[in-house]
Amino acid sequence: MAIEPKTDGLEIKAKLLGSFDDIYKRFSTLQLFTLSKYSGGVRLLRVESRDIQKKPFLFIIIDLKTDKLTVDYTIALDASPKLRRLTVLKSVLSVLSLVADIYLADNTELFQYLDSSIDDVLGSITQSYSSLFNNYDSLFNEYREIKRLNIELEASNKNLTVQALQLSDESKRLTDKVKLLESYSDDALMVMVEDWLEAHDATIDINEFAKTYKMTPTRVEQILNRMVTLGYIELRG
Repeated sequence: MAIEPKTDGLEIKAKLLGSFDDIYKRFSTLQLFTLSKYSGGVRLLRVESRDIQKKPFLFIIIDLKTDKLTVDYTIALDASPKLRRLTVLKSVLSVLSLVADIYLADNTELFQYLDSSIDDVLGSITQSYSSLFNNYDSLFNEYREIKRLNIELEASNKNLTVQALQLSDESKRLTDKVKLLESYSDDALMVMVEDWLEAHDATIDINEFAKTYKMTPTRVEQILNRMVTLGYIELRG
């Protein structure tokens, strides 16, 4: 058995300032409504959802007549009738705003509907809902602040990344320079050792020599051992 939605409606005094043809043309370009024109007015149908048989389930019918505006609408069984009416009135206001120069609704009745509908909705909100909204509002403000900080941190992180890349390039350059300084050939090192021995009374301090020429002590020991093996220098007891 198909479930039928609840129905409700409202009626507001109105005055036709132009013609129904003008109203029809005004809405003919909008895809939100299905239009139909009859001798006594223009009907706007907005289907919001359909049932399993593809029949309109939630919908709003707005009739713009010569002396009044009538609205018929359906309400889902699990929806709030008060909130639904407020949503319908919002749609009515949107329609009236598009034809304000050719169709005028009675403001007094319209405002009374709005006022009572807003009161009904606000009155149905319990303290728990009010607290929930306040908490939501507070959390939303915190979210916006965190989002702002996140944007600032992302910008700062990009700057740090650029600086890190620059430092990495500089470190690589210095490392390459050190390696170049340490890469003396054996022949060049042997000449340097001979010059050192000549200047230091035939003695050599391995650590001092290595520090002076920016190389490792191990490299100095290797070249000294080779020079001894080749007979270029002799070890003293």
